[in-house]
Amino acid sequence: MRNQLRYIIAAVIVVVGIVVIVATQGSSKKTPTVTTTTAPASPVAPLTGLPDPSGTALHRPALTVKIENDPNSLPQYGVDQADVVYEEIVNGGITRLAAIFNQNAPAKIGPVRSVRPTDTSIVWPLGGIFAFSGGAQYAIDSISTAPVKLITEGVAGPAMFRDPGRIAPYNLYGITPSLFKFGGTPTPPKPLFSYRPLGQAAVGTAVSQFVVPFPSFYPVTWTWNTTTHSWDRSTVFGGKDYTGTHTRMSPKNVIVMHINYINGLGTPASYADLTHGGVVNVFTDGKEITGTWARPNHDKTKPLVYLDSSGKTIRLTPGQTWVELLDNGPALTITH
Repeated sequence: MRNQLRYIIAAVIVVVGIVVIVATQGSSKKTPTVTTTTAPASPVAPLTGLPDPSGTALHRPALTVKIENDPNSLPQYGVDQADVVYEEIVNGGITRLAAIFNQNAPAKIGPVRSVRPTDTSIVWPLGGIFAFSGGAQYAIDSISTAPVKLITEGVAGPAMFRDPGRIAPYNLYGITPSLFKFGGTPTPPKPLFSYRPLGQAAVGTAVSQFVVPFPSFYPVTWTWNTTTHSWDRSTVFGGKDYTGTHTRMSPKNVIVMHINYINGLGTPASYADLTHGGVVNVFTDGKEITGTWARPNHDKTKPLVYLDSSGKTIRLTPGQTWVELLDNGPALTITH
């Protein structure tokens, strides 16, 4: 009986040993490693908030080009591909454009015209390149204080050309890729606006159309296009606004800044005060958001900020933005 008990105990010990050995060997095997990869986010162009898969916008500066905007200038070229367009009141009460390029580089842009003092405040936070035809000495002295590389017809070489089929001075055009070759800093430019994620709706009051009452026959009508989800531009002197490539001017956002023009509206030395703040109407995603604009600490080197009635940053739809520099006083005509 005792011998049988010894055999049973020995058998149990052997079985336990085998189980321990097997368990130990099993635990020594490495657990398969499962790796997951996440596609890297596409680069985003700083001035439009749009995806920029090639990263091109991150490797070049801002290029600001002065564009004529009276009846003699039509049709304009390349403005539809600008990241940002400022429309300013200049001498005589006419309006002129400062078109800023970074993400896109159209082959032909213009007609290129002269600098105005307002341009200095526009380009200070951007730097980069400033292309223009020339200008009065007071205007050139002003833009020369800004951190931009100045390119006129006299130094542009093949980056600018005269179209013999048009009457001077409305026949000077720039070749944007060639203008970018002049370089400039910073690269890339600082963002000018904050954007909502693509597809996220804006919160505001629905608007179908509004009119910006620039002087004389320069009022601009913006109509919400429910198909393209952008604002179609029309002018009194030109009707529906199309470029020379028959592309409709139709940005995603329109910002109307109410400002004071120093030295009187429409005088030769007049310029927009873009430092001390005021009221703003922002039109985005078919809606209007009313608020205020300001420059932090009145510092011209800082980008403007746009705040809603609650003091929160107004975020735009990714894409092209027009900024209308309207003088204080005239009210917008808004159709809801």
